[in-house]
Amino acid sequence: MIIDTHIHLDDARYADDLDEVLSRAREGGVNGFIIPGADPLSLPRAVEIAEMYDDVYFAVGVHPYDMKLFDDLDFQKYVYHEKCVAIGECGLDYFRLEGSDEGKLLEKKRQKEVFVAQINLAKKYKKPLIIHIRDASRDAKDLLLANNASEVGGVLHCFNADDELLCLANDGFYFGIGGVLTFKNAKKLLTILPKIPKEKLLIETDGPYLTPAPHRGERNEPLYTTYVADKMSEVLEEKLNKIKELTSANAHDLFNIGK
Repeated sequence: MIIDTHIHLDDARYADDLDEVLSRAREGGVNGFIIPGADPLSLPRAVEIAEMYDDVYFAVGVHPYDMKLFDDLDFQKYVYHEKCVAIGECGLDYFRLEGSDEGKLLEKKRQKEVFVAQINLAKKYKKPLIIHIRDASRDAKDLLLANNASEVGGVLHCFNADDELLCLANDGFYFGIGGVLTFKNAKKLLTILPKIPKEKLLIETDGPYLTPAPHRGERNEPLYTTYVADKMSEVLEEKLNKIKELTSANAHDLFNIGK
């Protein structure tokens, strides 16, 4: 069985056929789903879905793109919920920085502040982190290490094949591998994947985004984790069942689910 450790089931693109999406996934061998807390405005929907289905869990957090909403989010309202398994998706994203050089520096500063605040919340509530990093590997790594995030660990969601971050495997961090692994231009990830300790690998979709081949251009959904598992099996030269078993065991260990 496979656990999709990062799937935005609260996204409006699943609103009309959520039951069917989950049924297809279960029939295909996916038996666990974690909704990251990216946008506080959709968080109530994530909780609602987690309460509807035994095998769905959620996290509470604020994505860098939504950091203006951070101060208004009452973490305590959600973090004690029995289905809340992590803090995040939080982190750093410098890809869309706009404005003057001074404005970009101020935005980076605020992103770092919000990220550190969520690292501290994870330590306070003893929850692992779901971490988003884009074009900010050095700063993110430095903040994780400087703020002792290894106390709770977490997952580097949608791991971008950056050598800078590989050292975090020794500090309690896991690596979320998604549909990018199946892309034709994923040469760097294909090279780095064997360097990641197998006990630190997780499988995810990031649906409805980053749909794997052969379904590029379509809405992503949890069933498509099977394509990620197939490619991981090929690259690591491991039997498919072994890949499914070890990544599911890793998800259980990190998020304390299914025990």
